[in-house]
Amino acid sequence: MSYLLLALVVIVGGLMAYVRFSPNEPAAWHADPLTVTERGADNSFLAAPGGDVEPLHIALPPDQVAAQLEAIASSWPRTRPMAGEGFHRTWITRTKWWGFPDFTSVRLVAAEDGGTDVTLFARSRFGKSDLGVNRARGQEWLARLRP
Repeated sequence: MSYLLLALVVIVGGLMAYVRFSPNEPAAWHADPLTVTERGADNSFLAAPGGDVEPLHIALPPDQVAAQLEAIASSWPRTRPMAGEGFHRTWITRTKWWGFPDFTSVRLVAAEDGGTDVTLFARSRFGKSDLGVNRARGQEWLARLRP
C-alpha cells in the first residue's frame, strides 16, 4: 500500500513539475489578436473582429491605454510580462496551485478618431477547458480599461 501511495506522489509531483517548468517560448505564445484563426473555444477568449466580443474602443490615445493596461496586468496575481513592447504585449499568468500557464496577448490599434481599439486574446497552454478563467480575465481587463 505504501508503494502505491509513493508511486502516486511521484506521478502527481512529476506532472506538477512538468506543467510548472516546461519552457514557454515567447515566439510560440506572443500572438496578435487580429490574426488569430485557430483557438480552443473552451479555453480561450478573443476580443477582436469575429471573436467572442468585438474590440473595445476607448477615446484615449494608445500610449495612455498602454499605461493603464500595464498597471492592470502588473497588479494581476501571478502575472508577468512575457513578450512584446509598446502597443503589442503578451503576459503569462500562472494558476495558484499547479502553475498552469495562461497567456494574454493584447494589441492596441490607433483609431481614426484619435482613440484606441483594444484587441485581446487570452488562452491556456494545457487542457481543453479552463473553467472560464481566460474569459473572466479577458473580460475583467477590458472592464478595467473602460472609462
